[in-house]
Amino acid sequence: MRVLVSGASIAGPVLAYWLTRYGHEVTVVERSPVLRKTGGHAVDLFKPAMDISERMGVLPRIESLATGTERITFLREGTRRPISADATKLFGAASDRHVEIMRDDLSEVYYDATLPDVAYVFGDSITSIGDDGDVTFENAAPRKFDLVIGADGLHSNVRRLVFGEVEKAFVGAYLAVLSVPRELGAPGAMTGHIGPGRSAAVYGARSVDDARAVFLFRTKEELDYHYRDVARQKQLLREAFAGLHPEVDGWLEHLDDDRAFYFDSITQLRGDTWARGRVALVGDAGYCPGPAIGGSTSLAVLGAYVLAGELARTDDHVAAFARYEDEMRGLVHASREFALGAAKALVPSTRAGVWALTRGAQFFTSLPLWLLRPLVKLNSKGMRLHDSMRVPDYERQGAEVSAP
Repeated sequence: MRVLVSGASIAGPVLAYWLTRYGHEVTVVERSPVLRKTGGHAVDLFKPAMDISERMGVLPRIESLATGTERITFLREGTRRPISADATKLFGAASDRHVEIMRDDLSEVYYDATLPDVAYVFGDSITSIGDDGDVTFENAAPRKFDLVIGADGLHSNVRRLVFGEVEKAFVGAYLAVLSVPRELGAPGAMTGHIGPGRSAAVYGARSVDDARAVFLFRTKEELDYHYRDVARQKQLLREAFAGLHPEVDGWLEHLDDDRAFYFDSITQLRGDTWARGRVALVGDAGYCPGPAIGGSTSLAVLGAYVLAGELARTDDHVAAFARYEDEMRGLVHASREFALGAAKALVPSTRAGVWALTRGAQFFTSLPLWLLRPLVKLNSKGMRLHDSMRVPDYERQGAEVSAP
């Protein structure tokens, strides 16, 4: 089949890789003129996504690009003594197989894995999708495809065109990421400041020549801004973190520089249907559980793998889409619930909550790993949720795989 995928970030290239392995002809269209290098934040790959990456042959490269964060240190607002936690123990307790990697690096790894088998069209976007597979673009000539897949993120263009407005749930928090000079954040360490309803931290990574400042803050109501109005977003960020700490003020001064910047609400998509006719959604475009808090990257990798695998089992795309939805629905629901709890836990709204979070992390990582892992494994819906997601073996289920 001829398949058009919209979006070249994470889910798009993973889906394209597996679709081509199963013999489909894949074109990926991406609005950005080049592969995005937006200065994005670090993301987590848990065991299922690691296993899929290993099957793709890219795991060694992913592991070589790991951020290497080993220590997390925070200073509570109004105090002078920082609290430190062992990040390697936190990750080790949450996952048997985990890596933290910059999102841009991960996107590039998956993109490279698809070359030269996948055709990429950069600097273009879909404008309409017909019931018969006719697709029009902003720049390119119209073309006909058997299937169209939206892998274009939380603000998905494909979802808007085909599904219209879907139910969304604002979880009460915002995330911002700012590129700052490398000397502000050393690789291997994250340092920051936390107060009721807000936290800011800076970290470096071995693979990048800058550092990243990441900001999380809570609001009772959604803020008034357009997701492409960068000036307004920067204003809101300054207002949210005014007075937290002079060091944070220094990070925010770099908002005036020509540096990569990301800002968005932590919002869940609540729709339970991700297919209509010849069109399906994958990753954040269909079931974003909440950026940065719901394991959305690992969920996107797994979802792309499952969608390709189900399409490989049958020539009936309607049946394949239905099995894809059935396979992912329970995982998506669990991720949503996890994200709601994580939003409250990571950005406590009271001083007591801030104290409990920082002291709890310090105590937790003071325990030996041999004790932490069994304790955490008792709750597969908590820290171990994204490590416990099942990865189907489509090759054993009859999917015909082409030579890589």
